[in-house]
This record gives sequence, structure tokens and C-alpha cells, in this order.
Amino acid sequence: MYSDIQLSSKPTPIDQYPKYWAECFGPAPLLPTSRKEMDALGWDSCDIIIVTGDAYVDHPSFGMAVIGRLLESQGFRVGIIAQPKWDNKNDFMTLGKPNLFFGITAGNMDSMINRYTADRKLRHDDAYTPNNEGGKRPDRAVLVYSQRCREAYKGTPIILGGIEASLRRIAHYDYWSDKVRRSVLFDAKADILLFGNAERALVEVAHRLANNELVADMTNIRGTAINIAAEPEGYTVIDSSRIEKPSKAVFVPINPYEVESNCDTQSKDQQAEDAAKTQVVEMQPANIKLDRTPRHDSKTTAVRLPPFEKLNNDRILYAHATRVMHLETNPYSGRALIQKHGDRELWVNQAPIPLSTEEMDFVFGLPYARIPHPMYGKAKIPAYDMIKTSVNIMRGCFGGCSFCSITEHEGRIIQNRSQQSILTELEEIRDKVPGFTGTISDLGGPTANMYRLGCSDPKAEANCRRPSCVFPGTCNKLDTDHQHTINLYRAARKVPGIKKVMIASGVRYDLAIQSPEYVKELVTHHVGGYLKIAPEHTEKGPLDKMMKPGMGAYDTFKDMFEKYSKEAGKKQYLIPYFISAHPGAEDEDMLNLALWLKSNSYECDQVQNFYPSPMCNATSMYYSETNPLKKVKYKQREDVVVAKGERQRRLHKALLRYHDPANWPLIREALINMGKKHLIGDKPSCLIPAEDAANTLTPAQRRQTGRHGAKRFATKHTNFTSKNDGGQPDIRKEDPRNENSRKQKSGDNKNRNPKNNGNHSSSTKPHQARSEQANGGQAKAKGKTTPSNSNKPNRTKKPNASQPSSSGKKPNRTRQPF
Repeated sequence: MYSDIQLSSKPTPIDQYPKYWAECFGPAPLLPTSRKEMDALGWDSCDIIIVTGDAYVDHPSFGMAVIGRLLESQGFRVGIIAQPKWDNKNDFMTLGKPNLFFGITAGNMDSMINRYTADRKLRHDDAYTPNNEGGKRPDRAVLVYSQRCREAYKGTPIILGGIEASLRRIAHYDYWSDKVRRSVLFDAKADILLFGNAERALVEVAHRLANNELVADMTNIRGTAINIAAEPEGYTVIDSSRIEKPSKAVFVPINPYEVESNCDTQSKDQQAEDAAKTQVVEMQPANIKLDRTPRHDSKTTAVRLPPFEKLNNDRILYAHATRVMHLETNPYSGRALIQKHGDRELWVNQAPIPLSTEEMDFVFGLPYARIPHPMYGKAKIPAYDMIKTSVNIMRGCFGGCSFCSITEHEGRIIQNRSQQSILTELEEIRDKVPGFTGTISDLGGPTANMYRLGCSDPKAEANCRRPSCVFPGTCNKLDTDHQHTINLYRAARKVPGIKKVMIASGVRYDLAIQSPEYVKELVTHHVGGYLKIAPEHTEKGPLDKMMKPGMGAYDTFKDMFEKYSKEAGKKQYLIPYFISAHPGAEDEDMLNLALWLKSNSYECDQVQNFYPSPMCNATSMYYSETNPLKKVKYKQREDVVVAKGERQRRLHKALLRYHDPANWPLIREALINMGKKHLIGDKPSCLIPAEDAANTLTPAQRRQTGRHGAKRFATKHTNFTSKNDGGQPDIRKEDPRNENSRKQKSGDNKNRNPKNNGNHSSSTKPHQARSEQANGGQAKAKGKTTPSNSNKPNRTKKPNASQPSSSGKKPNRTRQPF
């Protein structure tokens, strides 16, 4: 299948284009944000102006800096308009009219996810803004910024990019308005949209515009979407705009999502008998080409998606469209997509070819200042504080989790940097970052341990249409050798001035267990007391919808983690993440997860409800209540149970916080309705106490272990404290100087009430990926003692990221997994 597909004619490397004439000005210390800065550089105008919803930080973890520096390396003069006031056009005219185009991005995050929680409640903070101030970007920032740029300089080309535009490139379900919306390209009235890792497409578009080409003529650039009047000539269009309905008169392939499928509809004996009698004639639907050759040319073939107008009124058809789109994400065998919006056509070209290692090194080796723009003064930008000493070593993810959009944005094929490039960046951090203490907060990316992993068969990789390389099991063609990552860790520790290298990105534990040497290296040298992993659930039903491995892999990794921690003489703990209210999770599934947490003495301080972000498979499940991971037909499909109502979503979250008295009435009512009344009471097997007992006993008394008997943690990137085996773990060495102060504090805590920290639901903002740390990044839990003359255990206020820890030091922040 697809055996004639070429691995594409090698594209022009992004560092080998002829330079634009303005190269003579050289690189700027920081890209200008005002006319005064332009004058200091000797510029009379900007060739390209980037408008972003984030504060301007000249660092390779911030999209506007990567794009700006990349365009600068091509010889263009690039200006930045960061977080402009959007109520009028004035801020958009600060740098004058760009000679080539406006580049619009909402920032590193989708503006709606940035501004609203999973329960659609307005956030009042923004980690990408100075002083963590909320309200500095509008809802649907890409649309608003595009409109203001049009008002400021009518006729100037507008190019959309960034994750908000990328995940809204086709008609998509919008959680906040609860309806299907058009492609953002149409709503923004932009000229072209760049999706995915856009460096290659952006450089080509910029140079073609500089050569006086019109955007309307740029119809064939990979990684772009355009608005056209009719489908381009020279393409064979396969019609997948409807769910086929088999009939006696018309033959339809068994699987409508495959280009070729087995056309046999009878047994082999019956076929032989019929063939002896007469010639078999196969009929096809009118819109499908009659060519039955087992090959196709992805460069000249496109797939027609259902039109926006039909998707807006047909949720089953939406699931079908989602499935078709996800099968066309391979940059080598995936085909262009076309979708009708009214009387216009949305044309989405093939996915961009992944960057080579040399190109990745070029992008990350550009002259970043690695600091926020001086116009912010001493204001703190939480997102920068988190990543300023971290290094991104790769892009992409082949995990394919249905609730995650990394695959749709960055692709399944891992794009790696060379080891030397990474080590060079470590040296730059050591030399450039103010206040560097010698600790690298992360060597990672979307996943910590996919560096240089990938398909061992290039031909199979080019043809593969699987959404995941590790679900339902690890593909036998996947190279899972972690030796490159091990060698990188060892080399990083040897860099002069680097005292400690932490791994803060999430570890894909089902891959890690296939390399015990990697787990030992990680646990021995790179865990700061706590290690984040994400089983997400314990029950098979939800896990299958998430495309996540079963708990057997978790248990295996846990055993290895504890074994190697013991060998290293360290007390270290796993912090598992879970999602509540995910499609496919029934009330009983959440109850079983809560019972698992209780049986393992875990107490979640904060829980993440499922957040339906654009273009994810799980979002399609949420909207359509249909499984797009399997064949979709009106009468033959797999329905998915979805927790949509506010009460049910609150119940699922409450079950994960079964220990919180505020949740007991809701859980108690649900257990009675489920016929699980035996789980209410004071027996060890019960989940929550009876109503009368709840008024007299504290949770510590019910557990009969004291407050230290449970391992408290936060799911989805928040503050946490942890306890184990009858005592609050303190991974610091015992310091007798702290003993007296602890005893003194314990007596003062008798009248202190416990504080509920558990009702936040955000998992998307970097400042919420905090853990309490000290001494080289190790997480620290705050201890206490209980007076012997009290029958009731005292409870201390749980420390959080805004309060000093018991050592008197403020906790550092760790980096959130991408």
C-alpha cells in the first residue's frame, strides 16, 4: 500500500535561502518593539511585523522569538508588537506599515484556554504576562488582532500562525460556544494560514512575497491553508464528504477511511463459483474514482471533507470528518484536504516535512538574548521564570493520546537536536541567564524520553497511518533504544558549571520500562524527589478512549522506580496525574479510580477536568458522543458516554477528591443512586463516612493513621505535598537545627483549620506546574508534629508556591510538560 510514495524531493534547507537585502543591518540585540528602537538600529521600516498575545521574551521556548529570529536570519527586518491594546488600531500602528506582511499569533497558548478554565470560568491570571496579570489578551486573539491590522493598514497581507490558528485550520468544534465554527482563516479574513511547525513554510512564504509574488498564487506550499474559489487543477479529489450508505445497487468499500480496501463481499468459494459463470463488475459511488490500482500519489490526490454547513448540524458526520482528517497527518503519505465553506473552498496542503537535525540545530542556535524585553523592567513573567534554565531537546510525539493535540500540531515524527547543540545551549544558559545557580530545570520536550526514538523502517514510517506508535501496544517497528538519551544525560552532567540536571517533562513510562538502564539513570541522577508520570486513569474503558496503556505498565515502572531509588539511597516518589470527566469515563469508572487512590493512600489536592481543545480526537468524542477511532456510520458506530452536565463533571472531580468533606454530600448521594451504599461508613473498605460520623470525625481519625498516613499530591501541575508510610517524607537530610522550630510550631497549630486547596481545574498554564523545591530542585514537604496531650490530630496549613517553605526559602518552579 502506497509503495510508490516518494519520501518527497528534498526541500530547501531553511538556512540555505538567498538572504534578503536588509541582511546588511545584522542581527538586533533584541527585536524592536518601538520606533525609538528601530531608529537605534538604523531602520526606516520593518519588513515583517509579528503581533503576539504573549509578552516578548527573546527565548527559544517562546514562539514569537523563534519566528522573529528565524526571519531575521533570512535578512528581514522584524519588529514585535506584544500584547497590544485591542480596543482600537493605535497600538497596531506603532511600528508603521510592514513592507511584506503582518504575522499574527495568539501566543504560546490558545487564547481561550489561556483565559478560561475547563469549567468555562474566567481566569484572573496569565503566566505569559508581566506580573502574572490577566486580561492582557482578547478572546479569540487571532481574530481580533487580524481585524485591527486590517483597520491599521488595509491591503497588507496577513499571515496566521501559532497553535490557536493551527488547531483551528478546518471547521472545528468550539467548546466555549458549544458549536462547530468555521476555519479561523475565514473568520479572520486572513490571506494564508500556517499550521504545525511552520519554519519551513514561513521562510518560503516570506521569500516569495519579497520576490513580489501574490499570496493568492501560493497554493502549493506544505503546511499552509488557503481560501480559494475552486479546487486546484491537476488533483484527483476523493469524496469523503458523507458517510457512505451501502445498498444493493452500489458497492461501497468496507472501510470508507482507506484509499484501498479488500473489495471481497463474498466467500472465496462463492467468488470462484461466480467467476466461472460470469465476469464480476464492481460499481462505485458516483463521486469516487473507478481506479482500483493499489497505489496513489499523495502529491496529486486530495480528500474532500464534509462541508462546514453540514458539520454544524450533524454530530455523527463530525466524528467521521475527524477520523478522515487524523488519517491524513503523515507528512509523506497524507494528502491535501479540501472543505467547502459556503461558496468558497478551504484548501489545506499536506503537512510540513519535519526539520532535519541540522535545521533544528540552526533554529535553536540563533542569537537569542534569553531574557524578557527590558521594557518590562523588574516585572516577573511566570512562564519565563519556569523555562529560563530548561532546554528543549526535541519536537513531536508518537503517543497519540486522544486528549492531546501535539500530534496534530507538531506531528508524530520526532524532530531531534544534536547532542552538541544541546550542550552548547547549556553553556549559553550558564553564561547568559541572570542568577543562574547551576541547576538545569529540564532537558525534555513534549515527552521526556522520546529523544531520537522513531520508526526503524523509513518506508513503513512514510506510509504509516496509525494515530499512535504505542497503542494498543508498542509497534514492533518502533526503535525504543534509550541509549541516545542516556548519553545526553551523562554528557550534560559533565558540562562545567552545571551542578544538577533535572527532568521535569513527563516520562512516557510504557516506553521507559523497555530500557531499565534509562530508568536507573533517570532515577539515580535526575529526579528531584518527585517524578511526574501520567497514567490518567485506572479503568480500561476510559484508557482505551484516551489511547493510554493499562495500569500494568504503571505498576512495572513503579517497581523499577522504587528499586533504583533504594539502590541510590534516595527517598523519591511518583506523582501520578489523572483526568476526570474524560469521554468514555462512567460514574463507576471514576468510583473505581477513587477506590484505587484510597487503597494506595493517595489524596489529590487538585484535579483536572477534561478540557475539550480544538481538533483532538477526545474533543470529537465529547461533541459527537461517538468514537472516531473506529469506523463511523449512522447505524453502526461505537457510542461514547460523555460527562457533559455541570453536576456530573463536578461529581467526577469530587470522586478524585474523596477525602474533602466539601465533596461528601455529592458523593454520598451518587453512591446511594448507584447502589453502592456499602461504601459509606467508617470501615476500611468505605470511601467516605456516613453523614453522622462526618460531623464528629476528622479525615485523619477516620483513617486512624494521622494526617501523615496518606500520600497527598496534586494532579495536573499544581502545588502538592506528599506523605508515605506513617510519616511526612522529607527528602532533605535531617537537620537538628530545625527540630526545635518544628516542635514550637506544632503547639501553635492546634486551632488552625485545614484549608481546601482542591477546586482549581487548570492544567494548561505554566505557573500552575509548581512543586515545592529547595537545594538543587528537590521537592520538599513541610513536616509537623502532634502534641501528646491532644486526642485530636492537629492539621497544618499546606504550604503553597506563594509561601516560604519550612526552611525559609521560597520554592522554585518546575517546568510544565508541553
